[in-house]
This record gives sequence, C-alpha cells and structure tokens, in this order.
Amino acid sequence: MKHINNFIVTVSLTLALSTIADNVHAQGSNMQEKVKNYFLQTLKMKQNEEQQSKDAFQRNKIYTTDIQQLIKRKDIAQNQKMVWAAWCDANRELNEQKLAKPEDLQKGVKASWNLPEALEKDAVMPYYYGLKGSAAGKLPLFLYLHGSGPKAQEWSTGLILGNRFQDDPSLYFIPQIPNEGDYYRWWQVAKQFAWEKLIRQACVDGKVDANRIYIFGISEGGYGSQRLASFYADYWAAAGPMAGGEPLKNAPVENCANIGFSFLTGADDTGFYRNTLTYYTQVAFDSAQLARPLDADKHPLFQHRINLLPGMQHHIKYDLTTPWLKKFVRNPYPKTVLWEDYEMDGRHRSGFYNLQVLTSPSENRTFYEMNIHNNVVTINIKEVEYTAVEKDKNWGIEMRFNRSYKKAKGGQLRIYLNNELIDLNKPVTVIVNGKERLRKNVQANLRDMINSCTEYFDPYRVYPTSIDISY
Repeated sequence: MKHINNFIVTVSLTLALSTIADNVHAQGSNMQEKVKNYFLQTLKMKQNEEQQSKDAFQRNKIYTTDIQQLIKRKDIAQNQKMVWAAWCDANRELNEQKLAKPEDLQKGVKASWNLPEALEKDAVMPYYYGLKGSAAGKLPLFLYLHGSGPKAQEWSTGLILGNRFQDDPSLYFIPQIPNEGDYYRWWQVAKQFAWEKLIRQACVDGKVDANRIYIFGISEGGYGSQRLASFYADYWAAAGPMAGGEPLKNAPVENCANIGFSFLTGADDTGFYRNTLTYYTQVAFDSAQLARPLDADKHPLFQHRINLLPGMQHHIKYDLTTPWLKKFVRNPYPKTVLWEDYEMDGRHRSGFYNLQVLTSPSENRTFYEMNIHNNVVTINIKEVEYTAVEKDKNWGIEMRFNRSYKKAKGGQLRIYLNNELIDLNKPVTVIVNGKERLRKNVQANLRDMINSCTEYFDPYRVYPTSIDISY
C-alpha cells in the first residue's frame, strides 16, 4: 500500500507540474498574441496616416501601449525574444507590399514599391534586391544610391557596379529614384518612407544582420548618402558617399560618431564645389575627433576616411568604398551618443540610438550629448543656431557655418536602458545640463519593450526599461 501511495503522489506531482508548465506556456502564448495584435493595430494606424497625410508622416507620432507587466531580470531575454517575435508576426500579417525574396544579384530580378501618394504623387520605386556569394547565417546589406543622370541608365549601372564590388557575401538593395526633376532628391519624405520600410522589413525577414547595414552612393547618390548617413546614423554600421559634398548644415558630422564614414571625391571635381565641400567635411570630422577622441568606454568615437583623390574629377575609383565599409559592425548600444536633431524635408526623427524625444524644447535644432559611466547617465541638451560665414557667388549656396549653442529648456526626453548600458541591479543617476534629475532603481517591464520596438523596429533595441525626464 505504501508503494501504491508513493506512486500516486509521484503521478499527482508530475501531473501538477505538467499542468503548471502548460499554463505558463499558454500564458506566454496569449501574451505574445496580445502584443502581436497591438503591433498590428499600430502598424495599420501608421499606414493609414502615411497614406492620407504628409503632415502626419512629418509629425512622426509616438505610439504608447497600455500593456503593462513587470519582468524579473532573469526573464528579460525571454520577453525580448517574445516581443520581437510578435513584431515579426504583425509585420508579416500587415497588408503591404513586401520586400522581394532575394535572388542572385547577377540575374537582375526587378521588383518595385508604390510610395504613398500623400508623400509624393505617382512615385513608384523599382529596385533590385539580390544576393552575392553564399554564407551561413545573416548577411550584410548594402543600400546603393545612384547618380542624377537618366534614371534608367543610372539604375542599370548600379546593378553592374553592385555585382562588381568586392564585398561578398552580401545582400544589395539598389533602388531607382522614382521620379526626376529640379531639386528632386534621395532624402525627401517619400524616400524616407522607403528607407524606413526597407530597414523594418529587412530586419523582420531575418536574412539581414541588423548590425551590418551600409549606405553609399555616387554623385547625387553621394549627396543623398551623406545626408542619410547623418539622419539615420543609428541604423548604419558605416556610410560611404562618393563624388558628392553637402554643406554640413545638411549632414551634421557629430551624428556619425560610432559609425564608419568614408568619403571619396576627386581632387579636381569642382562642380557645385564638391571638392571644397568634401574638404570642409574632412576638416569637420578631424576637428570632432580631436575634440572627442574616445567614447565613454575608451574606444575611438570617430572612425573616418575622407580623401580628395589626386588627379581625378567627377569619375573616381568606386571600388574602394564597400570593402572599407564592410569592416565595420554597428554597436547598437554606444555609451556616448552625439545627436543633432534636425529636420530633413520638414521631418525630424523622433528617436536616435536609445533616446526618444517626447517634447522638443523648441522649433530650433537641438543637440544632445549623452555619456554613461558607472550607472550615471549624463546628458547635455542645447539649442543650436547656424550662421552662414561663406556663400558662393553664383547660386548663393551656404558653404560654411558657425554654430552657437544655448542651454535648452522646456523639453521632455525618454532614455531607454538595458544591461549593456547600465547595471540594472544598481540605482541609476541621471544628470541633465549639470543638474541631477533623479536617482533610483529601474524595473524591467513589458511596456518599454513594446514601445521601444515600435519606435526603432530594430531587433537589438527592444529595451527593457526607460526613464522619462523633463528639463
């Protein structure tokens, strides 16, 4: 009888543990479904706004979930994985034109996206999305922007160059600019929509290494990639404009801290002052490096190669760029962040690395400098004013600037945090503009994971906690 009783107890305990495990699994599945439904609803809302209103896209609305649940530190990684899986499921269910399946780039298989009519009328973006070489695991992605010649010819040249460059194994996204005309550029809002869609869908698809995404371009694509390098620097591992040259008001160099930056222009490329503006960019990067040689972890903050190639005009050696870019791997969690928040075609970013602007202090540009050391987050926030000190005499292009700064007031900022940035087991201190704003322990939670995933659509930036500060 004793053996029978022991057997009954053992069976009962096994069944109880099995029931508990099943319940935990069911609860996890139910939560993932709930999170997926929230993501899908939010994506549909964003999609509807983008299709109906350019103003809505430019406002870059911040979405916040009502789903709240505290998370034990030992369960952070598991919940981050769940949130990202829910995000991927929601994106797959979203009714939109998907990124084509990559085939051999040499085949030149064409696909296209229709860009929102509200952002640009009659804008269809054809593209090649192809694979070079083969390798196990996720691959680097190169985004190539072509020049301003006849777009069909420029696009086909991009395919030839993409196949020629020595950077395999890799994936290539080679778009054709949707339209042509005066002052029609790669960085305008309809194209911003395309780049964000590309990054979002490529990360969801799972073939792309989100820490090895690169942007580069030639001529008009050089201008575009220089601007986009600064505007979206937190997504790139490295950027490589060629044969371009933007006034630096359009592409602040500080934003390119933490990424690789290559810029090659012919020394005799005088058209639109490309050689002069490339030189000004070189001086600015060198000066930024001297001012801040190391980040909070004592690593080089600026890593750049900017050269005027002797004896060359607008046509240069294009093959030098992508092998250099490919050496860089993005650090998604830099402890030193420099960000000049500026508008591009009427639109600001709402976040950058682990920062998210809840309320801007003014309509002016804002400069954020964040350093994290020993669980102390130090942030200096300033308003930025530009004064042109050099203009060309032919077109009135503002070539060089002085910047003045004053302490920013009246804003609200969210700082996302994780174990890579701080020790979550210890209190964190936040100092803003020299004043301690708070000192407290932070708690991992599902709400911050969902909100940060919505904001950044980045598998590496599903943050478990955040701090909101007003200043």
